[in-house]
Amino acid sequence: FRRGTCHRAGPYRRAYADPDAVFDRKPPMIGGLRSREAGRVFVVVYAPTLLFAIGQGAVLPVIALSARELGASVGVAGLVVALAGIGLILGDLPAGALAERVGERWAMIIALIVTVAALAGCVLAPSVALLGLCILVIGAANAVFTLARLTFMADTLPAHSRGRGMSLLGGSYRIGLAIGPFAAAWASGSMGTDGAYVVHLVAAVATLVLVWFLPELPDGPRPDTAEPAELDASGGVTMWGVLREHRRVLATVGLAALLVGAARNARLTIIPLWCESAGLDVAQTSLVVGVSGVLELVLFYPAGALMDRVGRGVVGGTAMLLVAVGLGALPFGHTVSTIMVAAAVVGLGNGLSSGLVLTLGADVAPARGRSLFFGGWRLISDVGTALGPITVGVVAAVASLVAACVAAAALAAGAAGAVWKWAPPHEPRPAR
Repeated sequence: FRRGTCHRAGPYRRAYADPDAVFDRKPPMIGGLRSREAGRVFVVVYAPTLLFAIGQGAVLPVIALSARELGASVGVAGLVVALAGIGLILGDLPAGALAERVGERWAMIIALIVTVAALAGCVLAPSVALLGLCILVIGAANAVFTLARLTFMADTLPAHSRGRGMSLLGGSYRIGLAIGPFAAAWASGSMGTDGAYVVHLVAAVATLVLVWFLPELPDGPRPDTAEPAELDASGGVTMWGVLREHRRVLATVGLAALLVGAARNARLTIIPLWCESAGLDVAQTSLVVGVSGVLELVLFYPAGALMDRVGRGVVGGTAMLLVAVGLGALPFGHTVSTIMVAAAVVGLGNGLSSGLVLTLGADVAPARGRSLFFGGWRLISDVGTALGPITVGVVAAVASLVAACVAAAALAAGAAGAVWKWAPPHEPRPAR
């Protein structure tokens, strides 16, 4: 093995010729990021998202029960539950302004501190009014935390790996929501409904510690994600200036995000209602919903990889078309097996659209005033999320449950068409 002459050296041949060359190699890439940086992104974004979602999943099922324990009627308890979504919508625009002013990391820290204080208020609340106020504040803090994560990911990930990064973000959130109720059930055995709030409080404190002691990653967009010069000028640093400058994008791609959110949340209402009308018991309904949910969890990472490989429009449009087909086929199912097939198609489509709204937002966001833009983007998508169940409820009350299934399928079909038409063009992944 004379120096530089071994033909079997393969990848090490260059190291034989130049012993120092091996130390000049760049670290391996993971999802478009250097391996060391990818690990830091996982700790900064995905781990806090998982912890925070566990707390949310623990609290959401017991809010109504807490209100009832304080003497609220059924209608008032439902209103208290709705305050979480109302706070989320009301907090979207202020969240963008806060993240733009103090940065993503400090925005998450502020949101977590406010969440801890509001959760303590939920445990100690002596009245329904104070409980409702704390739930409203938690919803607004959730808006700040969510927007800061989204802005951080849009600044960090290169364009050719945003689909995978955003789908992992959505997947970690869904996994946390699935774990949360089990943690709440364990804690509630000894503390009652307060146990769920304690789980969320502990998770929020752990998330705060994790974010607090981590170094700040470099701010600003990467060179390969920078916008063209004509899109880089937002027309001002105010919220309304940024939204006015990009109103065409918000009216087109934003409408697609609104329809996607409406169709997704409509399925959460219409599938259990149809199971009940078909005579299925609670166990059978849970089985149908569980099979659909498993498909969603399994497909969240392949969905992101497909978006990066073939484009957002193809994957997102196909996914929402599957949701439309499943919801449209639901009225033809009258047994456990037939309803489960329709729900599985819906779950397949919803799983393939994991991270779609986040990825679309990151693709069209400007480099300047990005947090302000995401405030408007999140407002549109959250309004769509709220409109889905409202649409199903209104149509079912005015017409019938079959008409509500058709309306939900129409929302999904409209989302498919909007994503196909207005999704940004696909950028091929650069060669290795």
